[in-house]
Amino acid sequence: MKKIYLVHCWDGTSSDGWYPWIAEKLNDDNIEVIRFDMPNTSNPTIKEWVKTLNSKVDMLNDETYFIGHSIGCQTIMRYLETNKITKIGGVLFVAPWLDLLPQAIEDEESYNTAFAWLNTPIDFEKIKQFTSNINCIFSDNDYFVSLQQEKEFKAKLNAKTIIVKNKGHISQDDNVYELQEILDLSKKMLM
Repeated sequence: MKKIYLVHCWDGTSSDGWYPWIAEKLNDDNIEVIRFDMPNTSNPTIKEWVKTLNSKVDMLNDETYFIGHSIGCQTIMRYLETNKITKIGGVLFVAPWLDLLPQAIEDEESYNTAFAWLNTPIDFEKIKQFTSNINCIFSDNDYFVSLQQEKEFKAKLNAKTIIVKNKGHISQDDNVYELQEILDLSKKMLM
């Protein structure tokens, strides 16, 4: 059975926005979508989030997939780089980032939370050894993530990317409860 681990965004829960919808759309006799809440979601740390994801994943193999949103994407990458390389099925990153627009970290608390995520290197070469099936969705009016990030993910991870129009950070705050592109890329990733 294929397993998809869904990692939510900063200050979110596994029941927010489009997460329940995509789980309902993908869950069937051959696919299980596993959603769970991360700890300390308003002040996420790399150590806590990677540890939590590690505790949820049964095993990594070619039937293991990940869907991440925003900081959830970084969590997945940082989790993978802590593991022994084995082939996985693929990943879908929604509104991923390696850098943030200034308004995302304009207050001191946000800046302090984001600092480690922005400044702790990621081993992209190792991550690419897990899968070549890396997909990303960006929005053309994301107020946290610059479209420059699309080029970064293509360059660093050979990611296949698409850009959607007017979806903000592709979150509940943007009234995104369903997004066909997420479903389409998820299904393509699972083939």
